[in-house]
Amino acid sequence: MTSRCRARLAVAAFACVAVIPLAALAADAAGDKAQGAAPGGNDYPTQGRVEYVLGCMDDNGHDFANVYKCSCVIDKIAAALPYDEYVEQMTFAKYATLGGEGGNEFRVDRARAQTKKYRALQQEAYQACGLAKATPSAAK
Repeated sequence: MTSRCRARLAVAAFACVAVIPLAALAADAAGDKAQGAAPGGNDYPTQGRVEYVLGCMDDNGHDFANVYKCSCVIDKIAAALPYDEYVEQMTFAKYATLGGEGGNEFRVDRARAQTKKYRALQQEAYQACGLAKATPSAAK
């Protein structure tokens, strides 16, 4: 991803945040704390979502439409998995092809099962959001 594209994405993100009134954000935060876990997968940190979208765009092209498609994918994943499970499954999927002795941890049966679940969920999200078939490197 070029620095120009990253800058545009950052400006767009800040523009969206600037539109939301701070009082509404404070009320939302107070409501989420009172309810415990956030509904609808909104417990994913912004940084995690942005990292996923940037990695997805690296794999699928830096078209402006892919910002929305990749955001859709992470939203679908967030609706299906709590953040901690997402991090675990994504990590196993990302390092599944790591060679050598250091990759042994990512080749055990539990890791393979987590990788398979994550890739299936990612594939469903890709199809639902109109992206081409996910590749193993899309699990960044």
